Amino acid sequence: MGGIIALIIVLVLLIFVLGSSIRVIRQQRVGVIERLGKFRRTLDPGPHLIIPVVDRVSYNLDMRERVIPFPPQGVITEDNLMVNIDSVIYFQVIDPVRAAYEAQDYVRAIEQLTMTTLRNIIGGLDLEQTLTSREEINGKLRVVLDEATGKWGIKVNRVELRAIDPPPTIRDAMEKGARAERDKRAQILLAEGQRQSQILAAGGEKESAILKAQGDREAQVLRAQADRQSQMLRSEGEAQAISTVFNAIHAGQPDQALLSYQYMQMLPQIAQGDANKVWVVPAESGKALEGLGGAITDGSSSIPEQVKGAFRAPDKIDIQAELEEQKEREDAEADKRVQEAIQAAQELERQSGRKVSDVLSSTGGTTGQPALGGTQQPPQPEQQQPPAAPPQPAEDQAPPPPPGQSPQG
Repeated sequence: MGGIIALIIVLVLLIFVLGSSIRVIRQQRVGVIERLGKFRRTLDPGPHLIIPVVDRVSYNLDMRERVIPFPPQGVITEDNLMVNIDSVIYFQVIDPVRAAYEAQDYVRAIEQLTMTTLRNIIGGLDLEQTLTSREEINGKLRVVLDEATGKWGIKVNRVELRAIDPPPTIRDAMEKGARAERDKRAQILLAEGQRQSQILAAGGEKESAILKAQGDREAQVLRAQADRQSQMLRSEGEAQAISTVFNAIHAGQPDQALLSYQYMQMLPQIAQGDANKVWVVPAESGKALEGLGGAITDGSSSIPEQVKGAFRAPDKIDIQAELEEQKEREDAEADKRVQEAIQAAQELERQSGRKVSDVLSSTGGTTGQPALGGTQQPPQPEQQQPPAAPPQPAEDQAPPPPPGQSPQG
């Protein structure tokens, strides 16, 4: 009976010793072994055998990167304003022995170091710089923390300021300032838009006025040309009418009696008129009566022999034919310009190797129009050539004598 109890005790002691001598370290962790209170060695991830009672795993450190957020801290800026700053630190244990023995509580040590360093940095900045210099503050804070925690076997990878909260009154003032700045930019943009709109409107009015002026100029030129041709045709018609009347009178062989009679018939028409209150018979009427009486008595004619003869009507003027001839001349000139433009385009194609269609499209086609992108010149009105005037008879040239009579000197 006593032997069984002793065997059980031995088995229990054996199980306790085996359990105390086997240690399993998880992945990304490092165990620190102390032998009789003194550092002995470190244990990597995996199972390990240690001496029971003598060796002990004092620290089991996590080697992964840790993220520790710190509560908001009140910090005074250079312009004596209190701001609350909330920060977060990313660090990693790179030396487990130094992390275990150099600092009693490295997390709390990092927190206190972060608070003091942050107050030193913010104390040299005003509120506006504090709000706009987050990256600069993060860099300075990380450099200081990394340098201080390096001897603890800790590497500070990143420091971030999550929030910077100014006082409510300052926040309201900042919001008003931001609102005013946005209103200012909006007004500037609105004024700039109105300015551009006015400039474009003025440019459009200018171009419209120029085009209207060009149109008026061309219309006036065309009207002047039309008036010129109309006056020329009217003058030619009057000249031919006068020549026709003159030739008809001389061909009719009038005598002095007929001329005197016609003069007497014209006198009542000369006397007509609302403004004529008193009319004096001209002295020439007596001479006309004397000539009329002498012609009746003598029965002779005072018409010279060189003007007597048969009546010959003048040639008629065909206005429609003249207009068609002028149109044909203008069409011929237009075709000539088109052919010249085609020849110039073909010459450019031979020189540069481009297609005729590309050259015509770049030079504005064969109609003489400018190419796209260039300055378009207003079309100049073509100077129309007046129709050739028929030859006018000389003033001193008498009509041809009738058949059967010889011209007299």
